[in-house]
Amino acid sequence: MHTRSLEQAGALEQAASAFVELRPRLFGIAYRMLGSVMEAEDILQEVWLRWQNTDRSTIQNPSAFLALITTRLAINVAQSARARREAYIGPWLPEPVDTSNDPTLGAERGEALELAFLLLLERLTPTERAAYVLREAFVYPYPQIAEILQVSAVYARQLVSRARRHLTAARHEPIDKIEHRRLLKVFLDAARTGNVAALEDLFAADVVSSSDGGGIAGAARFPLLGSARVAKFLAAYAPRFWPGTALTGVEANGRAAVLVPRNRTDVALLTIDASPQGIHHVMWIVNPAKLDAFAKRALRPI
Repeated sequence: MHTRSLEQAGALEQAASAFVELRPRLFGIAYRMLGSVMEAEDILQEVWLRWQNTDRSTIQNPSAFLALITTRLAINVAQSARARREAYIGPWLPEPVDTSNDPTLGAERGEALELAFLLLLERLTPTERAAYVLREAFVYPYPQIAEILQVSAVYARQLVSRARRHLTAARHEPIDKIEHRRLLKVFLDAARTGNVAALEDLFAADVVSSSDGGGIAGAARFPLLGSARVAKFLAAYAPRFWPGTALTGVEANGRAAVLVPRNRTDVALLTIDASPQGIHHVMWIVNPAKLDAFAKRALRPI
């Protein structure tokens, strides 16, 4: 009896070790699928429970098995997420993640990680999103994607190709991290001084400013559209918002961002999406529930 208990304990320890080793990859899959740290963590809890209760002696490839379970659970959650997004108070933006120590968030490539790109992924069906993420971020072979999605290898290729076409048509030409950081700093200088002309020069014609507050006081319920309108709003806001604020430079989703104090306990995370044509999206995340990973960061100048 004692020997059997030791064997069971040893088997569970091995299962835990395999799960911990693969956890960054599994989280990376679930997060890219959902744009939510909380939902991704919930999925990983369910994956762990299923892994514990699985006859692991029949599993030849734990990595493939756990990726399969994670992706299928994420697809299920994504299918019901649209209704939650529609009921969300004000604009919805993905929950940011700190990538300063893990630039690719568990993946072979940092694809499908930037906040603006996660928003584009919302336009795909959950199955298209899964196929794209598995292929472009994690470089899974098509036969394995087909197994995970329970489709043929030919259809898996079609899903990835279709997703690429949709995303390419909607995505602005990207800029590199150095240019993004420079542009963010120039934007902050213009915003803090209320320089309307400088802001308009930075903005693309289709610029949008979105504040994700989830209904908290002080967060805009509707996005602002157009370079002139966004610039004038930021300039009008500057005298009562920026004076005395100490900004904290952080990396969120592989790109530069800043934390802006809102009061003694809360912060907002501010970042931009830009192309060679200028800034297309100013993103303010002020919902405290989405900023746990950043709220206690020590201040450092950008």
